[in-house]
Amino acid sequence: MNEVLALQSLSPVTILDRTEFFDGLSRLHLEKVADICQLKRYYPPCDIYRHGDEAEELYVLVDGTVMFAVGFGERNASAGNTLRRGNVFGWAALTPTANHRIATASCMTPCTVLAINGKSLLELMERDHTLGYLIMKQITLLITGTLLAFAAG
Repeated sequence: MNEVLALQSLSPVTILDRTEFFDGLSRLHLEKVADICQLKRYYPPCDIYRHGDEAEELYVLVDGTVMFAVGFGERNASAGNTLRRGNVFGWAALTPTANHRIATASCMTPCTVLAINGKSLLELMERDHTLGYLIMKQITLLITGTLLAFAAG
């Protein structure tokens, strides 16, 4: 079986369960999040999103390589972070009062992502505060890491 078919056969629950960001979530929580996900495939040259876009989804990189470059004003940083399998990106989808992208995420290779609907995840988090707390703990670490990487150049 080729790798693409193998990836397509993975369920969203399995992908979430294998992603460090979602460690600590119960099986029920993983299933709730999986219900608001969909697998998407992108091919270079392609941006998954661009600096300034409205942030609608949080992403888990299932396969491929993505260049993540933080922007300021009308420009992106000349350097960026290389994201690989298991990385989570697109956290602006979970910041409802400031939900525009601060970076550009560009495919360097063919990529498969698990796209999580941000609005639906926020609603789940509001209804289930344990889920909300666990996700926000991880989002805080993700934002801090993004900003530290940007500051380090």
